[in-house]
Amino acid sequence: MEGFQSRPDLVISIDFGMTCTGVAYCNVATGSDSVRHIQRWPGRTQANENKVPTLLVYPQDSATPSSWGFLAETAQEASGAGYESREWFKIMLDEDLLEQMRRKSSEPNKVPHIHEVEKWYTDYFRYLYRTIEARLRGELASRWEDANIEFIFSVPTTWKPIPTVERFRKTISAAGFGSCANHTASIGLTEAEAAAVHTARSMPGIFKENEILFVCDVGGGTTDLSVFRVKNIHGSSLSLEQIDVVFGATIGAAQLDSLFEKEVLQRLQHADRLQPMGLNDINQAAWEMRISKEYQNAKCDYGSEESLMDTETFAVRIPKLDRGYVNRDYAISDGDMYFQRDDLKGFFDTQVSKLFDMMDKQLSRVRQKHPTEQVSHLVLSGGLGNSAYVQHCLRSRYASGNTPHSNAHNMQIRIAPDPQLVVCKGNVADRVQKLKTGQSVLGWRCSRASYGTMCKILYDPYDPAHQGSKTEVDPLDKKTYIMNCIDWFIKQVKPFDSLE
Repeated sequence: MEGFQSRPDLVISIDFGMTCTGVAYCNVATGSDSVRHIQRWPGRTQANENKVPTLLVYPQDSATPSSWGFLAETAQEASGAGYESREWFKIMLDEDLLEQMRRKSSEPNKVPHIHEVEKWYTDYFRYLYRTIEARLRGELASRWEDANIEFIFSVPTTWKPIPTVERFRKTISAAGFGSCANHTASIGLTEAEAAAVHTARSMPGIFKENEILFVCDVGGGTTDLSVFRVKNIHGSSLSLEQIDVVFGATIGAAQLDSLFEKEVLQRLQHADRLQPMGLNDINQAAWEMRISKEYQNAKCDYGSEESLMDTETFAVRIPKLDRGYVNRDYAISDGDMYFQRDDLKGFFDTQVSKLFDMMDKQLSRVRQKHPTEQVSHLVLSGGLGNSAYVQHCLRSRYASGNTPHSNAHNMQIRIAPDPQLVVCKGNVADRVQKLKTGQSVLGWRCSRASYGTMCKILYDPYDPAHQGSKTEVDPLDKKTYIMNCIDWFIKQVKPFDSLE
């Protein structure tokens, strides 16, 4: 899938997200280095949408989806019994996390098995592949099947190369990516690295030579934090040197939504015991309230200037509840459940606290490695990174002179351009620059693992390190060797040239 050497006609990057998925591309064959993104999606062809929902709907007892993306959103709203939606499943490809969810669940039999998650991935990517082909085949001078096309995917830092990333490769391959002779599908930069590339290309004027830059991509399910040194600002293209491994954690909007869903479920259960509501499935009602537009809008607006003009409360419709139902004890009236907007603060603060912990650890690591230097910038991207409340919290802690870290006294907090598209655009931009100049925007990277090959070392009886090692005599040259050694060609944390 990744063996192709010739110059691509089209470079396409896919950012598969917890809630939505974005696709960016560059038509290299025309000589352009402009990075564009798909905005017309099935079900929204009359409007521009930067991303498509990561959502599938299946008829009950059917292995084949009936709809996906925006079409599935409509189907989900219209359908009642007989249909099942599949969403928020990105993090479930990590089997360790999936088993953790099973152990914590009050209904473990409802937590899917890994083969089911793989099936959802493959089904979703099949629809995505067909849409990408339909939208972009007109960009090419040759047939889609004959064109040289590179597909680049990003994955969360929290995923282990084996088995999770390999499992991801298997699903995209099964969906059709890289299936044509001249097509390749590869894993590109991590989400934070791609965000850094897009930011560096879009805002080169704000950086100075040798400044240290933090990039934090706070998405739907995971957060990546990476550290870079700015290089070559006076050259033909700004470049970044990674000075530490990327940190990853399960921090994001999905965790915030889970806390809201838990609160809703508790209220529904208590209200139903006090005064029966007549709902067939209270758990399903809580889930639908979690993904409701009323709650999602309140969450996205929380902490913004616009929210200051909102009412102090917001209401979320309780699905299938009679409009005449009233239960004042649990703030239910006319079939709606009412919330104080500041009820959301606790949900946000749980994620913000984890973000602070992640930032503090990274700042401490940088101070240990570079004790005399300051971190000049923190760039935020991703859906939750675009939250006004999250930005306010980070500024209060790190940009107001109150920070406990001596190397962050002058740190400026900035928002990445196109915060929800930085990952897919960054991967395309990095590949296009490499094709154009031979140099990646990320000139040096830090590996999260060590890589080497098994070897044998000639035994030296005078070397103290060789004392006590198990040896064997090679029958070919009759010399004594230490067996099962490893020759490391990439060492964890140590920077390496990304072109090597």
